[in-house]
Amino acid sequence: MLTALDSPIVLAPMAGGPTTPELVTAVSDAGGFGFLAGGYLDATALGAAIGAVRERTARPFGVNLFLPGERRDAGVADYRDRLAAAGMEPGDPVWDDDGYPDKLALLLADPVPVVSFTFGCPDPDAVSRLQAVGTEVLATVTSPQEARRAAAAGVDGLVVQGIEAGAHRGVFDNDPADPAGGQQYGLLALLRLVAAAADLPLVATGGIVDGAGIAAALAAGAVAAQLGTAFLVCPEAGTKPAHRAALADPGGPPTAITRAFTGRPARGIRNAFLDAHSAAAPAAYPQVHHMTRPIRAHGDPATTNLWAGQAYPLVRELPAAELVARLLEETRAAASRVAAGVAR
Repeated sequence: MLTALDSPIVLAPMAGGPTTPELVTAVSDAGGFGFLAGGYLDATALGAAIGAVRERTARPFGVNLFLPGERRDAGVADYRDRLAAAGMEPGDPVWDDDGYPDKLALLLADPVPVVSFTFGCPDPDAVSRLQAVGTEVLATVTSPQEARRAAAAGVDGLVVQGIEAGAHRGVFDNDPADPAGGQQYGLLALLRLVAAAADLPLVATGGIVDGAGIAAALAAGAVAAQLGTAFLVCPEAGTKPAHRAALADPGGPPTAITRAFTGRPARGIRNAFLDAHSAAAPAAYPQVHHMTRPIRAHGDPATTNLWAGQAYPLVRELPAAELVARLLEETRAAASRVAAGVAR
């Protein structure tokens, strides 16, 4: 599917609200490939979102699922006490599997063209069952070692995520001793290492917001580039006002990786909450996510997660279809510059 796209542009699945059926439809209709974010939705809500996309377009699209990980409770009670002592009202530290079994059953009964997985290596049985109903399967990887594991599970392709990426890192193991979430490979280096480790189509993601970045990823071996931050300020996105405002500030703070909001390493624009609580946050997902949800719900830019890739100052506030067209123009121009340089 991804090697036969009209364009090499893939909309990243952005859970928590930014990815809407309208955004997925606009990107797919413009020649890209849209992904629905299944994370944080139950099977009923995911089914409704799939139906909403199908009502709007006949173009292919995909769905992303979070894989449930190992439960870790160490440090959760202390972190909740810390937030309460800071004058906040944290929620209950609930552990759940994100409704994964029900969502997998939905996608087996009502298949979509592509399913991607994040936060782990999909089970070979799940991979083969999805493939049996006509679905191509992708796994998000952040290292050559993860790429080898995913390839051994039988996936059809890999989403290669560099350290520059905004929001959650797709690391398989949420190691409490490693706040950054594993080895910190830049995207271009990681693409080359993964290409050597696994003979599969690669989708590049991490810090790409313009056509020059797409062209660089293609030159490094990717068949497509997956962009998230670039689409967060599109009118079709469900991005919250405080998040939009932070992204639109070209002179805003840098980004940093933190567990403070969810208990898993994720990259966001630095704010007071991130700076104050990153060092104390435990590796406890999704308990920390549920604890901070009511805090984030206030929409205060100082205490909400402002997910963004490292290149967020370059985002452009355009309708999604117009952004896809602009990205394609820039990619062609960048490729022409490369060709001219090689010809000299």
